[in-house]
Amino acid sequence: MDQDSHCTAEKELLEAVSRITTSSTTSPSDEEENQPKAEISCQVRKENPEKDDTQDSSATVSPNSSMTTKELQEYWRNEKRQCKQIKLLFEIPSTRIVEHHLSKYVMYKIIILQTGSFDSNKSVIERRYSDFERLHRNLLEEFSEEMEDVTFPKKTLTGNFTEEVINERKLAFKDYLRLLYSMKYIRRSKKFIDFLTRPELQEAYGCLRGGQYTKALEILLEVIGLQERLTRGNPAAIVPTLCAIVVCHKDLENPASAFEYGEQALSRLRVHTSHRYYMPLLETMITLAYELGKDFLTLQEKLEEWKTKKDPVRVFTLKELAVREYVR
Repeated sequence: MDQDSHCTAEKELLEAVSRITTSSTTSPSDEEENQPKAEISCQVRKENPEKDDTQDSSATVSPNSSMTTKELQEYWRNEKRQCKQIKLLFEIPSTRIVEHHLSKYVMYKIIILQTGSFDSNKSVIERRYSDFERLHRNLLEEFSEEMEDVTFPKKTLTGNFTEEVINERKLAFKDYLRLLYSMKYIRRSKKFIDFLTRPELQEAYGCLRGGQYTKALEILLEVIGLQERLTRGNPAAIVPTLCAIVVCHKDLENPASAFEYGEQALSRLRVHTSHRYYMPLLETMITLAYELGKDFLTLQEKLEEWKTKKDPVRVFTLKELAVREYVR
């Protein structure tokens, strides 16, 4: 490509990025205002941006003429992805009755879909009435005002296992989750996210502690997609899960896969170097890079730089940190 064509390509990309950035600041239509508000990852920062701790720091990067064509193309792709409307849909298509020696309860199958995005993967979890009830009680403690008009299906003394009652609750729980997700502060709350992810994560970490790395990895890979959707805008939130995946792959002697997920974790900690996982992750990545014949000197430099800024304290290994997660 000659110099004139190269400049023209850069100019076109800059204009495209400018159009995307401008379009992200436009007001929502009347139709959108009448619907439950969905998360928009390309929202304009508030007047006090330091208070908005849920926004990805990468969103503050703006294009400039010093970027190469390749860098501009990557920036344009990222901006295009971030400006997609993010909305989760909750469906409860089926149930099953579980009977133990002294108990009997209904498990509700919840399918969580993301719309308005290139990502069409779905997450499937199961919860029982008492799980929903605990969530409702916890949310009332923290969001009493927001939860004022939210109704919850009441318990009945009899008929809990009839088809009529179960179907009514399926619809009620579907509407309940949809309503909770429509409220920004609730959908971002730890209590809501824990309801949707914690049981599976507890099981995965239990398998990890027991040396069942294949089973732990299977669960972690299932849950991380949902966890990432729920914590979008807070990139460091899924670092523990990514690091647990690194540990599983490493112990299963899959260094290439471990390194791949380790890179994802490091990218989310680029502005969070004080994070408790940062140093143990760097140490693990240096070992993996050396084993794979990759550049480990750059990682070593980052580690030495980190050590010069921090007081020498005992730091756990990556695996030691992982096995301590979700210990009851």
